[in-house]
Amino acid sequence: MTDRTLSLARPLLLAPLLLALGGCISLGGEPPASLLTLSPETRAPAGPGVSGTEQPVIAVLGIDTPAKLDVLRVPVAVSDTELAYLQEAFWVEKPARLFRRLVGETIRARGQAMVVDGDATATLATVSLRGTLTEMGYDAAASSAVVRFDAVRIDREGKVTTRRFEARETGVVAEAKAVGAALNVAANRVAAEVADWVAAG
Repeated sequence: MTDRTLSLARPLLLAPLLLALGGCISLGGEPPASLLTLSPETRAPAGPGVSGTEQPVIAVLGIDTPAKLDVLRVPVAVSDTELAYLQEAFWVEKPARLFRRLVGETIRARGQAMVVDGDATATLATVSLRGTLTEMGYDAAASSAVVRFDAVRIDREGKVTTRRFEARETGVVAEAKAVGAALNVAANRVAAEVADWVAAG
């Protein structure tokens, strides 16, 4: 067999081997059975929103997170110095995006302010809200779902006000469905408190 014949035959000989290996090599894990999200307890009704110059315009800006929350997993505090991730618990989007939309919808549902939650429209705002979502996970020692948000409110004159919000749901078993539901309750409680605080000015 000539060198040219060998070079042409080599890909044909390798093809069955690659196909056989395909059954042994996994290029990705099994997809989760379901994904977690945050759902607002109250929503603004369909139809025209708040309008008019008398109403404040609140911009809900990007929310920061530590590295442990910049993923699609639910962190578990095993101890003060150990962190793991809850098995089979995956967010549909990163927590910061989910929480930002939840806060925006909660403020909008109050009907007392116009809400803009896109960075491009932030210049229209009379009040801006940003902050850091420092916790949205599970405390194993306390069997609790925890949401903590360090909020920053900036008014039209540039005055900056900060406040920490936290909510806990206790007696939660370390399972994806239970923790996801408890985090949704806690996140809604924090969002409601943030909405009242921002609107109060």
